[in-house]
Amino acid sequence: MTKNFRLNDLQLVLLSNAASRDNGSLLPLPESCAQDVTRIRKAVGSLLRRGLVEEIATVDRNLCWREEDQDYIGLFITDVGRSAIGVNEEQSDAVDAAIATPDTSEQAATTKTASPRAGSKIGTVIALLERKEGATLDEMVAATGWLPHTTRAALTGLRKKGHTIEKTRRGDVTCYRITAES
Repeated sequence: MTKNFRLNDLQLVLLSNAASRDNGSLLPLPESCAQDVTRIRKAVGSLLRRGLVEEIATVDRNLCWREEDQDYIGLFITDVGRSAIGVNEEQSDAVDAAIATPDTSEQAATTKTASPRAGSKIGTVIALLERKEGATLDEMVAATGWLPHTTRAALTGLRKKGHTIEKTRRGDVTCYRITAES
C-alpha cells in the first residue's frame, strides 16, 4: 500500500534536488533555500520522521549534515522519498491534483512575490504557461532541463504563490496554462 504524503514547497525542493543527484544527497542545499536554517531544520526533521530521507555516515565533508563522534552524517533520499515525489512513476497524480486544487491557506491570500529573474528557469516556465496554448510537461522539461517531478513541483510552487494554473487536454497530453487573475 502506497502512503500519500503532503509536502510543502521546501520539502519538495529538497527531495527533488536530492533525487536529481546520482548519490541522492540532500546536501549541498540549493542556493534558493540555504539562507533559512530554521525552516530547513524543521523540514528535514519532518522528512526524517516520515522516512523520506535517512541519515547515513559519509566520508565527504561537503555532504555532512551533522557530526557524531567525529563521523560525518549526511542526509540521503530514500526509495519512499523518491516515490513520494513521483520519481519512480510516469505521472505523479498527487502533485497534479495539488495543482488543480485551490489553496485556501493564508499564504495564498498574500500578494505575489517579485517577478522571477530574466532568463531564469522559473521565468521560462512562466513564459511557456502564459502562452495562449499553454505548455505540456514535456515542453517545460525540454525548456528547463528539469526532471518531470521537479517541473511538477515548480507548478505547485507557482500555484501556491497565487498563480491560477488551468489544466486542459491537447490530444492525449495534459496541457498547463496560467489563466488571467481577477
